[in-house]
Amino acid sequence: MTARVDRRLAAILAADVAGYSRLMGEDEEGTLARLKSCRQVLVDPKIAEHRGRIVKTTGDGMLVEFGSAVDAVRCAVEIQRAMANGLVDMPAEKHIQFRIGIHVGDIIIDSDDIFGDGVNIAARLEGIAEPGGICISDDAYRQIRGKTEIAYDDMGQQSLKNISEPMRAWRARPAAGATSATRPPDRPAALVLPEKPSIAVLPFTNMSGDPEQEYFADGVVEDIITALSRMTWLFVIARNSSFTYKGKAVDIKQVGRELGVRYVLEGSVRKAGNKVRITGQLIDASNGAHLWADRFDGALEDVFELQDEVTTSVIGAIAPKLEQAEIERAKHKPTDKLAAYDYYLHGMANIYQGTKDANVEALQNFQRATEIDPNFATAHGMSAYCYVWRKANGWVADTRQEVAAAEVAARKAARLGLDDAIALAQAGFALAFVAANLDDGAALIDRALNLNPNLAAAWRFSGYVRAFLGDPDLAIEHLQRAIRLSPLDPLIFIVQNGVVLAHFFAGRYEEALDWAQRALRQNPNYAAALIMAAVSGALAGRNEDRDKAVARLRELDPQVRIANFANVWPLRRAGDLAAFEEGLRLTGLPS
Repeated sequence: MTARVDRRLAAILAADVAGYSRLMGEDEEGTLARLKSCRQVLVDPKIAEHRGRIVKTTGDGMLVEFGSAVDAVRCAVEIQRAMANGLVDMPAEKHIQFRIGIHVGDIIIDSDDIFGDGVNIAARLEGIAEPGGICISDDAYRQIRGKTEIAYDDMGQQSLKNISEPMRAWRARPAAGATSATRPPDRPAALVLPEKPSIAVLPFTNMSGDPEQEYFADGVVEDIITALSRMTWLFVIARNSSFTYKGKAVDIKQVGRELGVRYVLEGSVRKAGNKVRITGQLIDASNGAHLWADRFDGALEDVFELQDEVTTSVIGAIAPKLEQAEIERAKHKPTDKLAAYDYYLHGMANIYQGTKDANVEALQNFQRATEIDPNFATAHGMSAYCYVWRKANGWVADTRQEVAAAEVAARKAARLGLDDAIALAQAGFALAFVAANLDDGAALIDRALNLNPNLAAAWRFSGYVRAFLGDPDLAIEHLQRAIRLSPLDPLIFIVQNGVVLAHFFAGRYEEALDWAQRALRQNPNYAAALIMAAVSGALAGRNEDRDKAVARLRELDPQVRIANFANVWPLRRAGDLAAFEEGLRLTGLPS
């Protein structure tokens, strides 16, 4: 008796690299590195985004199975669009172009592999696609027509190798005026441009062929953002918002609308051995025009000079008549000791993960940086900020020891970083929030804002401290400024919870609850917003909302008690503390 064969209907995508043999002959190692980068940065994430399964790869090609022809074609179009727009940066003569074929048909499944005419037809369609193009079968076309923002050119009947009957094929391409399908949901359609020049620096592509070097590429961008932010005449979007586009094919015009900026800087970093290459291009987001592009090569030990050169060139492109003195003020070397800076970059990569274990690693990396370079103010400031995260998330084991350690790190950052806005802002908030020294903390944050009025984190810290000090309206003003500077910030729920505090201590409990619920839509597990939702709901008489927040707190921590939150906010006004304690009592949590 013949064994039963497992079959199913599927959309099959076959892809390979046009001119692969020529590219390998010219530069074998470089071609492999570029192809690997394309896979890591673009192709594999896009396939996952559209629910595809990579069946197998064959050197320069791959076979992918999708449950839907619509998903397969959208994935292919977004990959080809991103490659054409230069998402993965590489010299023109060595540029990788994919050819893609798509068919919907019957396939045979054997373990994790697939076979049959459906696979063969997709592979043959890929063979007749143009470099950078997509060729789909008539069967696939019938499945997707009218369902996508994609145009199709009829290629007529095609004779395909080893396929008995000619097949009608179609060339797929983005429809005129179609927007990128990668636009994240729920982003604002547009923001009004500021009166002064405005810019967002997108994450640079890591071209090193080594995923471990992502932190280095990210660090280069963060330093450029920091340097640009020192220009008081320039409106600069914060790192957390611009990094929401990391690893995605983007429409620069859409980025400009969503972030509310006129200019967008994008680029790549290639680090190989002791050599570094940084490329960048400045684009007018209003019309997509390229205003400036350049490439900077140097030795690793000169990386700070390279970053200075990139920053200077960008500023010169935006404002050619800018005085040289202002260009010089954009230059900043946080430390001359490269090993310390490397630990600092690793720490920054850790801190954004937001987990308890990552926080421990971040603190260790910042402390290693300051052991190598005791004068590294920014690393001292970030050490202090690690203790802020620990208190806010309830990760403190020994309160007295943590407060002392946070204060030591903050005082060092303040003493060493007289002209370092980031160090001063982090130190100030650690003193205010962890050590409850509100006056010293507010003074350091104010100094940071005088140095860098574009630093979104400093406005966030200032908003919180103003709420602690009993000035809720000023707190909201500063928090709204933080939101405008970083409108897509993944940590936006922290800013929103600051607005919650301001409304709560102004006695506006309904507004406080509404903002707490807004923060919880961004992060349902944020304990600080959950307790504020509970106390706000209690004092607003919205008991159902109160009970819902308390239930979620108990899900996260069955042992949660009032004592967990009794001293979380360092409040100046006795009335504010009394209101918060009354709200805690009304939550019904055990004392």
